[in-house]
Amino acid sequence: MAEKEKAAKKPKLADPIAASVDRSTQVMIARAQELGVETIFDRAENMKACNIGTQGTCCKNCSMGPCRLPLPKAGIVGEDTRKGLCGATANTIAARNFIRMIAGGAAAHSDHGRTVAEVFRAVANKETKDYKIKDFEKLVAVAKNFDIATEIEVDGKMVDRDLDEVAVELSEKALAEWGKPSGTISGIKRAPKARQEIWKKMGVEPRNIDREIVDIMHRTHMGVDQDYKNLMKQGTRCALADGWGGSMIATDLQDIMFGTPSPILSEANLGIMKEDHVNIIVHGHEPVLSEMIVAASQSVEMVDLAKKVGAKGIQLGGICCTANEMLQRHGVPIAGTFLQQELAIVTGACDAMVVDVQCIMQNLANVAACFHTKLITTHPMGKMEQDNVIHIEFDEHHAMEDAIRIVTMAVENYGKRDKEVMIPSFKASQVGGFSVESIKYHLGGTFRGTYYTLNDNIINGRIRGVAGVVGCNNVRVKHNDGHLAVVKELIKNDVLVLTTGCNAIACAMEGLLAPESAAAFCGPGLAEICETVGIPPVLHMGSCVDNSRILLAATEVVKAGGMGNDISDWPVAGSAPEWMSEKAISIGEYVVASGIYTVFGVTFPTSGAPVFNDYLMKEYENIYGGMWDFEADPIKHAHKMIAHIDKKRKELGIDKARERVMMDMASRQALEG
Repeated sequence: MAEKEKAAKKPKLADPIAASVDRSTQVMIARAQELGVETIFDRAENMKACNIGTQGTCCKNCSMGPCRLPLPKAGIVGEDTRKGLCGATANTIAARNFIRMIAGGAAAHSDHGRTVAEVFRAVANKETKDYKIKDFEKLVAVAKNFDIATEIEVDGKMVDRDLDEVAVELSEKALAEWGKPSGTISGIKRAPKARQEIWKKMGVEPRNIDREIVDIMHRTHMGVDQDYKNLMKQGTRCALADGWGGSMIATDLQDIMFGTPSPILSEANLGIMKEDHVNIIVHGHEPVLSEMIVAASQSVEMVDLAKKVGAKGIQLGGICCTANEMLQRHGVPIAGTFLQQELAIVTGACDAMVVDVQCIMQNLANVAACFHTKLITTHPMGKMEQDNVIHIEFDEHHAMEDAIRIVTMAVENYGKRDKEVMIPSFKASQVGGFSVESIKYHLGGTFRGTYYTLNDNIINGRIRGVAGVVGCNNVRVKHNDGHLAVVKELIKNDVLVLTTGCNAIACAMEGLLAPESAAAFCGPGLAEICETVGIPPVLHMGSCVDNSRILLAATEVVKAGGMGNDISDWPVAGSAPEWMSEKAISIGEYVVASGIYTVFGVTFPTSGAPVFNDYLMKEYENIYGGMWDFEADPIKHAHKMIAHIDKKRKELGIDKARERVMMDMASRQALEG
């Protein structure tokens, strides 16, 4: 009897094959289990999600609750009479929870932007010697977006203004976006005019970034806003403050300081780690730290120190969006996605994992304790309670000094490996780093760079449309399966994919970020374009804050002409197949409010409130031209996006395939006449 009870209490272990489509991940889950190291995949087998919380109808905003409003088994028939103790309806509770997720996501991304802006201010004021402005052309372009003069009149002639002065003024105006007392955030002026008019009409123009987040926290307090439509109005305003504010500022200032990305060749997956090298994994989201780690690890002093301890060199790798940041500017290979962070340590070859903020699992400390790995936290917001975690607080004023200290610690740890090293052999080549500017260059060259070429090929039907597929991993579904199935179905149907975040990493691991993948996976039209231009069918546009690049790319399409005067007019759709983060909800809301139909996978946090759910997934399109949708099945998910793209093609009158005609000179002259 005792043996039976003991067996019954034994935790379940994940089936590696069922847990992930990625072979490296499968191998490392099995190794972790052999070593008795618990990972998120095993925890998911032993802790099931709360069904009421998943539906969005559990309220814990006061101590009288939590008030749990499950859907009746037969669904809602007639009037929905469910209420919390205070009388809050399912719609009110779901809307409050939903916009609190927007506030959390917007706070995370926008605080990332604030950190970057503070570093930029130090650079502009010459307070740090370790960071410098690398892209002066972008500095001038961004300054103009903030209505900063880049020329002055001298003796009746306009001359270029001193760029140091421009940088100082930009740093001040950028930081003011978080707390300006009047007006609206500057970034919304970059959207198409028609889109700006919609936001103005709906009263959702963001006033400043911090105010919109605080506003949500106030109105979702017990007994304040109890109208789901009014709650969502503020949710939209806050999300726009993220996408067209904090995130966009983060991307722009990172480009100015660290360089605007352009396509670069690299590799992806755990196989990038090297047994005979010091392996440093940098994980998180803020590239302020990783920029210095890259520089320090490549210094002659650090490489010589590595050789002195018996290593052949130093191998950097990234997890999550820090990986995307280091890839797109330096070609540093990507070690894995969010769900692979523990597994990088399980290889036994990770000499140090350096983390900053967002998507860092606390269990990393427990895994690191089973190996020799030094786990180093670096951000004042991101500490862990475990004793084996080292905290080295990063400061931009002595950035290189901090980075050298961290890299030295990793190098000195190389000889202390106490477990057999097991690095999976699987990895794939990738091309990452497609910024708005580099796409323009690829489509038209230095002197004729324009998005017109993209528009022309959408109009003539070679490209069916464009999809932004982004977002996290979620252990509640098979790792990377949703990402890859959606993307492969889209490109098979001639839809060009723009990607960021962990979706980008999943696609890289599968080889979809390599130009040669077009011939294997694409429909004939998209394959032809990729071969002609020399690009992959899936364009890596960076980290999750870089979804602002997708907004600006969409705006460039509108500017190029031929497909309406707003983002909502042309054949484009958004997707987050395996989302899990509050940031994903904020991103989804600003993408939808920008006019883009957007589908989420896994689950949706308003399903327990059918009226509110229909508001987001039906009525929203009449308000913003974009709307939310949900589909857990990846193939159906992709075809919902394709159906929307086809609907937009029909509305534009470009749904009929156009025959390609070879024209002689007389025919061309007749056209010109």
